[in-house]
Amino acid sequence: MTPPPANPPRLIRPILDGWAFAPVALPPDTAWQDVVAAGGEVTVPHTWNAVDGQAGGDYRRGRSTYARQVRAERAGARTWVEFDGVNSSAEVYVNGRMLTAHHGGYSTFRVDITDHLVDGRGTLLVIVDNAANDRVYPQQADFTFYGGIYRDVRLITVGSAHFALDDRGGPGFVVVPALAGERADVALHAEVHGPGHAVRFLIEGESSTTVPVIDGVARAESSIDGVRRWHGLRDPHLYTARAELLVDDEVVDAVQLRFGCREFAVDPQRGFLLNGEEYPLRGVSRHQDHEAVGNAITDAMMRTDLELVREIGATSLRLAHYQHDQRFYDLCDEAGIVVWAEIPQITVFLPEATGNARDQLAELIVQNRHHASIICWGLSNEITLAGAGPEVVAAHRELNDLAHELDPTRLTAMAHLFLLETDHPLVTVADVMAYNLYFGWYVGEVEDNDTWLDDFHAAHPGVAIGLSEYGADANPQYQSADPVKGDYSEGYQALYHEHMAAMFDERPWLWATYVWNLADFGSAGRDEGGVSGRNQKGLVSFDRRVKKDAFYVYKAAWSTEPFVHIAGRRRTERAEAVTEVIVYSNQSSVTLLVDGVECATREGGRVFRFHVPISGEHEVSARSGELADRITLRKVRDAPPASVMPTTTIANWFEGAELPSPSGFFSIRDALGDIRQSEDGARVVSSVLEALAVSRGDVGRGVQIPPAMQAIVDRMSVEKLLAQAGGVPVEQIAALNAQLNRIAK
Repeated sequence: MTPPPANPPRLIRPILDGWAFAPVALPPDTAWQDVVAAGGEVTVPHTWNAVDGQAGGDYRRGRSTYARQVRAERAGARTWVEFDGVNSSAEVYVNGRMLTAHHGGYSTFRVDITDHLVDGRGTLLVIVDNAANDRVYPQQADFTFYGGIYRDVRLITVGSAHFALDDRGGPGFVVVPALAGERADVALHAEVHGPGHAVRFLIEGESSTTVPVIDGVARAESSIDGVRRWHGLRDPHLYTARAELLVDDEVVDAVQLRFGCREFAVDPQRGFLLNGEEYPLRGVSRHQDHEAVGNAITDAMMRTDLELVREIGATSLRLAHYQHDQRFYDLCDEAGIVVWAEIPQITVFLPEATGNARDQLAELIVQNRHHASIICWGLSNEITLAGAGPEVVAAHRELNDLAHELDPTRLTAMAHLFLLETDHPLVTVADVMAYNLYFGWYVGEVEDNDTWLDDFHAAHPGVAIGLSEYGADANPQYQSADPVKGDYSEGYQALYHEHMAAMFDERPWLWATYVWNLADFGSAGRDEGGVSGRNQKGLVSFDRRVKKDAFYVYKAAWSTEPFVHIAGRRRTERAEAVTEVIVYSNQSSVTLLVDGVECATREGGRVFRFHVPISGEHEVSARSGELADRITLRKVRDAPPASVMPTTTIANWFEGAELPSPSGFFSIRDALGDIRQSEDGARVVSSVLEALAVSRGDVGRGVQIPPAMQAIVDRMSVEKLLAQAGGVPVEQIAALNAQLNRIAK
């Protein structure tokens, strides 16, 4: 029998159960049972904000304590603890002694606990803190900062010789492929701790080479002839690289990574190019949280999200606004989904957090640069809400340089706030950029997106531009025969996205476009659209059970899976005598049947509209070949109250109200720009805009509106602005109108 190696390869064991949790910060030497007594037992992943972080209003942000008994797996070995995600700061103690502090809630970090165990055992205690501060991103954003140890935790056991575990949470192994025609040249690099003699690098099915360890580093070059390229949805081929650490020809540690061979570029006229071919990046953004669990999600939930993305036929994902779980990047690699990855430097620049932004970017890159799916590193999102001074530009240039130093093979990217002037120096700091535009929801009309992008492209034909966010909120409870902007109806969201999807077809130069968002998500500061604590711009509901009609707009635009879908199925009871039936399909022809009788056939694609007389209860069917979908409609005298959003009483109230509008004086029906011409009117308008900014919570504080955006706002009437904003009591609107009625034109 061959004796076991004296220094066997690493052992990895999840430690998810047996944790104690207390919603207070306890002394570092607190015993495990005392933490249980102060709180209770939990399993990780775990967050303490699964309920209050999604309920609206304040949620608990502060320090909490986790503890677990741990023991060494093997005598004479090194024992590390690996945390996949702890939000947002963590202090790690063993037997009362602090070993490390990590600041940043979305990346992996590790700690060597070996020398602090007693007889191979100890109490691992973690103080987790998601309290507000000015040193750790994010602090001000439109999503909930769930606290907790919300991703997996593992014990890693290695011998005295092992691949590096302390390099910013990375694997200690770097694989960099470079294409040269039909061949890929692959640079391999590994860092070694301890007395390793050599490293054997293997590319499965391709090559094997052994090189010595020199000053703790092993480097090698390999090649793949007749390389099979990773080519998105069409062929997401992955290779497997393995590094084996040898001591006297015996394998004492091993690390394995998957990688893909591809090349890409962004062209101002042709858009995104993958392996030399035009490959439009059309997709969605994703937040990681789910209803009732916050960000402590399961592997099954990740797979559900990926399947939804695949169903609509998206080619790309923007993983916002932070580093996502390593497992999700793996899923994107396997599915061929192109990824924009980014750090949570968001909304407002924090001078005291520039070092933290660099740390989080370094961890994102070092931990994920082997993923074939990732094509760019996002430096920030809407960072200029409160201004963009020289210090903001300088900090981003440092981040840009750091990204290229750590990974010269990928692009850097930025997502700019729609208020940022296009000639601002920050716009061109990164390799590529995109804007977050919400014309047709927060401001202006949906057609303003076309105009804004066309104007930019005409003025800057040599600069590639993308659309990093766009969207409209929808609560599926709210239905309308005449959907309008600001009513939170499912119908308006679908109409908005019909326009956007068609607009992209005519503008192939948009290098990437991302719907905001794949699914509704937790945003504690929100209270609108009939639901508190939630952003409802998702194409699917927070629990992923309801696919809103807008979901099928994109399935019709992007997916090759044949289907037909009748929209408006949640508007069963209808008051109109002739109702519009909308069908989304990727087929060229759709036939509508009412009570089994053919009504009409429409040719075209994506959106098929029919007008159907109704008098009682009807079964409405849509068919295209063997494909079919059906809904039931009922004629009623009045639309049910549940189909009208409560806050739309503002917009509906205007329709029948006789608000005074005296000749020669202003009213809420006048344009803001006209009212501003009067000194008194300008003061009133200023107070209105300030109140609306405050109503948007954290993300509305300190907004600066540039001239180009101000021109769009000035064309709107006060009435329209208030109706679009929502949530303003009727009494306040009447009082505002009375104020304006006293100001002469």
